[in-house]
Amino acid sequence: MRQALQDLEKAGLLRRIREEVDPHLQMAEIARQAFDRGGPALLFEKVKGCRFQAAANIFGTRERMEFLFRDTLKSTRTAISFKSNPVDFFRHTTPAALFRAAKAGIRALPKRSGSIRDFEECTLADLPQIVGWPEDGGAFVTLPQVASRPAEHAGFLQTNLGMYRVQISGNDYAADECGLHYQIKRDIARHHRKAIEEGRPLKVSVFIGGPPAHTVAAVMPMPENLSELTFAGMLGGRRFRYFEHDGYLVSSDAEFCILGEMAPDLKPEGPFGDHVGYYSGKHPFPYMRVKKVLCKKNAIYPFTSVGRPPKEDTIFGDFIHELTKPMVPASIPGVHAVHAVDAAGVHPLCLAVANERFVPYARPENREPMELLKTANALLGFNQVSLSKYLMVAAKEDASGTLGASEISADRSARQDARRSLDVRDVPAFFAHILERIDFSRDLHFQTSTTIDTLDYTGTSLNHGSKLVIAAAGLKRRELRNDAADLASLALPAGFTSPKIAMKGVLAIQWNTTGAVPSSGDISPLLDSLAKWEYRENYPWVSIVDDTSTIGASTPKSLDDFIWMTFTRSDPAQDAYGPDAHFVDKHWSIQAPIVIDARIKPRHQKPLCVPETVIGSASKILDNAGFPLRRRNAH
Repeated sequence: MRQALQDLEKAGLLRRIREEVDPHLQMAEIARQAFDRGGPALLFEKVKGCRFQAAANIFGTRERMEFLFRDTLKSTRTAISFKSNPVDFFRHTTPAALFRAAKAGIRALPKRSGSIRDFEECTLADLPQIVGWPEDGGAFVTLPQVASRPAEHAGFLQTNLGMYRVQISGNDYAADECGLHYQIKRDIARHHRKAIEEGRPLKVSVFIGGPPAHTVAAVMPMPENLSELTFAGMLGGRRFRYFEHDGYLVSSDAEFCILGEMAPDLKPEGPFGDHVGYYSGKHPFPYMRVKKVLCKKNAIYPFTSVGRPPKEDTIFGDFIHELTKPMVPASIPGVHAVHAVDAAGVHPLCLAVANERFVPYARPENREPMELLKTANALLGFNQVSLSKYLMVAAKEDASGTLGASEISADRSARQDARRSLDVRDVPAFFAHILERIDFSRDLHFQTSTTIDTLDYTGTSLNHGSKLVIAAAGLKRRELRNDAADLASLALPAGFTSPKIAMKGVLAIQWNTTGAVPSSGDISPLLDSLAKWEYRENYPWVSIVDDTSTIGASTPKSLDDFIWMTFTRSDPAQDAYGPDAHFVDKHWSIQAPIVIDARIKPRHQKPLCVPETVIGSASKILDNAGFPLRRRNAH
């Protein structure tokens, strides 16, 4: 860690904060503002009430990511390419690429090194007690590397390394206890379940700091049978160094190590200001009984502060998406691209492009989603994509197959247009492609009473809600419009006002009844108005939101506001409506437009905000440190 920070400082990518800073709200706000300004990494030299220094915004730009891993990134990409498709790799590879892959493979092997004598002992209370948001339940470790194994004597390569927030103060934790909030569909759950079945406590090690590659590895979506620690060695350019102590795995390079056992019961954990832009609530979760806390002499404590995107974890996501892109087609045949939309809080909205070739001889006007539905189900069972709430899947148009020459010719311009717009990272173009083709009587596929992301509070209860697959294939069936003059003919019922065009074919309408509790009964008059609107087919998506004042401007923030409000404040099964809604063989069928009720409801959590005094004091410290002006799309 110290070498990495010195490396960044020498390159002008780190700034020291020499003023004393308060770990209660102020440090986290400084870190968020530094990210928003596109600023360098931070080293806090004086943390109030703490003897350790702290570091933040280490991974705050792609420039820094590329710089930190400049010597290993190429070989890591080569190794991932080999793992994803060995046959294709050997068919097109060069001797140099083979050599890089071999070197990366050697670095992936762990190495026993170091001992307990390399560390000092401290306590949880000695760590910087960083509280990120006013209603957080206490201080949290926000960049932990949580290591667990399926059995007491399991091998190193069976170790799972994940990033699950660790609460080190507050609630009713004793001085030697800390909360361990792991969400559903995390690998640590398998290890915990096995320990419970065998009647033994699960031993867990929490590493903080060490080489930056170790932190990235903790959020890397590795296959179940491959430890993230092998990736840490590849990306770090040095084998992961470790030793055993009293049955615990200890990272020789970590700045801090928390060693403990999972308790047999649960304790309240949270609230916590989370990456979707809202608090996650206070709920019973597993916790650890801490046996020992280790630290290096003069250790440096790395942390981050999450909140409404974009934040530092956005850079993590982009970096890992690029690295793992070759793994997706290999894992799910037929998938060409996947994009979990960061502006929506990642899991609420996922866009994908896949093959539609089940009936290659179908005339263009008769093509419909078939293979896409199989692929959508595979995606909802794949890795962290399984947490997606709204999954939009488009067909990759392809002129190959057994279509007749006349059909191919007639559809060629449409196919070429589709190729230009099918970029999963171009949200407006992707939405337009879907909305031009969707058949609302056929192409909306719900999963109800299912599991959703633990951090999503739009569902029926914790971890419970619904999903919606929106699949589209074939020719355009409607033309989308983007003309503000069209809105003059839309007669809105009482309670609704200020319609705005969020993007082509997409409207946002403001609910304007202050203090009223939203209900499904509010929607019926609006559906009647939309059904009579002459442009309803040209605007086939409508979101009802609490405020449209920032929507409709030609800025990235305008689009991000729309996406964030729509997909973080709606549950498909409870909040999707449409004209002429009815069921055909239990399949929900409507006419355009689909209406999403994205108003804030009593079951939702509070959006994140901090007092103006905290914002002002953080800004002053950054100004005193000579930071550049704000240049990010910050919220």
